[in-house]
Amino acid sequence: MALPNYASPAERIWHWSYLLICTLIFIFLIAPILVIIPLSFNAEPYFTFTEKMRSFDPDGYSMRWYDSLLTFGMQAPDGPRNAGWWADAWANAKWINAAKNSIIIGFFSTILATFLGTLAALGLSRPEMPFRRAIMAILISPMIVPLIITATGMFFFYSNPCSVLGWVGLPTNCGRLAGTYLGVILAHATLGIPFVIITVTATLVGFDQSLNRAAASLGANPRTTFFRVTMPLILPGVISGALFAFVTSFDEVVAVLFIAGPDQQTIPRQMWNGIREQISPAILAVATILVIFSIALLTTVELLRRRSERLRGVTPH
Repeated sequence: MALPNYASPAERIWHWSYLLICTLIFIFLIAPILVIIPLSFNAEPYFTFTEKMRSFDPDGYSMRWYDSLLTFGMQAPDGPRNAGWWADAWANAKWINAAKNSIIIGFFSTILATFLGTLAALGLSRPEMPFRRAIMAILISPMIVPLIITATGMFFFYSNPCSVLGWVGLPTNCGRLAGTYLGVILAHATLGIPFVIITVTATLVGFDQSLNRAAASLGANPRTTFFRVTMPLILPGVISGALFAFVTSFDEVVAVLFIAGPDQQTIPRQMWNGIREQISPAILAVATILVIFSIALLTTVELLRRRSERLRGVTPH
């Protein structure tokens, strides 16, 4: 925002000081993220800038670590890159399998978190809902309680859920969820629901309830009113919450370490294994891809936020 012509010298000094402070804070926050991008193109197996990289020598840069994301774990990584090679990479490459697991788990946990979180937000937005504050505090507790505590509780519960609930008369041995895709999906959905609730609730704050009453007065039943009136207006908030839930699932490592089995290796857990077992700049290549992916999601969230404001008439454009 530009300063007006009548701004005093003190106002001008504060304006430029404010911009400088914001710029320094931005650099402080973003520098650790951006530094990994050039390091991922290092031709040497180091986590530092080599002399060739500092002098911008082309020999100091390489795509080898991005290529290793395709070949690590393959049975024949040096073979000709034909259809058989790509089939081998799809079936055996560890990073590709981790990406597939992350997408599958993230997709289904996002669907579940979005469905349950939206229902909870709709209920909490109603003024006649009793104990709204207490219920809201309980529902968003997974994002407040330290994750290590939540993951530990999930591990003991998912190891044999019926034994934990045996006091209500359920069978004491009905199988375990730990080490299964369903267990990981439920755990990630639990962590994603608070983000959906907060986002959808914030959208419902500016929702005009008179629209629902008008639809009812015109003969629409509650289901028609929701899908034809309420849902289109709160959809940007629902999608934003879903994106936050997906990012939460995609980046989660603590719950995966406790609950997932060998077949549910996700990208964060594969990165953890790479740091613990064999430090390789391939981790930086994965991190760079995740940074680009996160920027794309955040851009989408911002566009949806602006669209929601336009629909609610908050902004003039």
